[in-house]
Amino acid sequence: MSTEVITTISPSTNKPVLTRNGLSDSDVALLPALSTKAFNAFRLTSLEERQAIVKRALKLISDNQDVLARELTEQMGRPIAYAAKEITTAVARGEYLLKISSDALRDTQGEPEKGFKRYIRKAAIGPVLILFAWNYPYLILVNSLIPALLAGNSVIIKPSPQTPTIAEQVQEIFVEAGLPDNVIQYFHCGSLARLESIVRSPQMKLICFTGSVAGGLQVQRAASDRVVPVGLELGGKDPAYVREDVDVKWAAEEIVDGAVFNSGQSCCSIERVYVAENIHDAFISAVQDVLKGYKLGDPFDLSTNVGPVVSKKSAETIKAHVEDAIDKGAKDSTPENESFVSPPAGGNYVRPTLLTNVTHDMDVMNDETFGPIIPVMRVGNDEEAVRLMNDSEFGLTASIWTKDTAKGEELAEHVEAGTVFVNRCDFPSPDLAWTGWKSSGKGVTLSKFGFEQFVKLKSFHVKQYPS
Repeated sequence: MSTEVITTISPSTNKPVLTRNGLSDSDVALLPALSTKAFNAFRLTSLEERQAIVKRALKLISDNQDVLARELTEQMGRPIAYAAKEITTAVARGEYLLKISSDALRDTQGEPEKGFKRYIRKAAIGPVLILFAWNYPYLILVNSLIPALLAGNSVIIKPSPQTPTIAEQVQEIFVEAGLPDNVIQYFHCGSLARLESIVRSPQMKLICFTGSVAGGLQVQRAASDRVVPVGLELGGKDPAYVREDVDVKWAAEEIVDGAVFNSGQSCCSIERVYVAENIHDAFISAVQDVLKGYKLGDPFDLSTNVGPVVSKKSAETIKAHVEDAIDKGAKDSTPENESFVSPPAGGNYVRPTLLTNVTHDMDVMNDETFGPIIPVMRVGNDEEAVRLMNDSEFGLTASIWTKDTAKGEELAEHVEAGTVFVNRCDFPSPDLAWTGWKSSGKGVTLSKFGFEQFVKLKSFHVKQYPS
């Protein structure tokens, strides 16, 4: 029996909302064996059977979106007005992956030659371990879970202790949809040693991790003594560049949303803003006008559009970044807003903050903040903007805002990031590869390329028997 009790603390009140028991060492050790047994049967099912199960499961997720959304608000603090959108987006993403799965998993035929048949089969890789974060748990899980199952793999999922019910709900829904026993298993864990023990299990054939850089490196180290692929989707310090030809009011509305939505707790949130000096002051004024209309408050209030950040520790990190910037010469240019001054007591409320006069000497322009902070730096030209955008250890996404979309695309060619946006941000599109450059990770999810880590290639070379 495990003695580990994992408590989920509400970001809104800092009071416990639920507890879960972690597994004992012996129970953790059983998971890979059960997953292997389930895999050996499940991999023999047809793709059509697996597609039917996934289709039914996605329908059940959609049918239960209100319950699932309320759990998100309670456990991680996203305003209830927006929580259901994650469920609908996750279902739509899953439906796209389902739609392309026949093509993505199809055999590749070799060159025709009389008397020979050659082809490459995409075989299921085996039991997959998915370690996923709390900030967008359904979206993150769908990225790996759906292609893993469609390819014929079994899966063990470990949710963040902040959002434990996601794994429970997903397993229950897939079983109801017809998935055989133990094809999806989950476990709750707060112990690094127990987590590392399952990462090291030779029966686990792929590790998928989404979270912090530090957490990803821990997982990679734990897996380093054997040959096993490790997919890492890590942090970001995503830049935006606002060129002088834009409508500043429109750009301000878009960029504030990209920086502040979900309290800035997204790996692809805008965390750095570079603005052409000719429109800098007008842009700052426009951002201030936008922020005046935001409400920081109780996430269960339908009028709230900025809730708490996830923990006291997170709030402290965000505030430390702001203080460091101001100590080094930045200016707090946040407009007056009553909700920013007096949010509900007891929670981890961090007001959306506009910083001006920032430089790359400041933590807020270098380290991942993961909060509702908008640091703005003026730039003299396109070349300076691109140089500064690339002056980061991270490379997840970047955005360029301009009326001249051809120029935006041209500049995007020089930006070091896995996804570049022109006149958009913070939107992983399911038909495009989701991949990080530099310290933002390795591996790919989404698109047809997102299936590749869940299969191993097997070449068949058949010569007709001589008659």
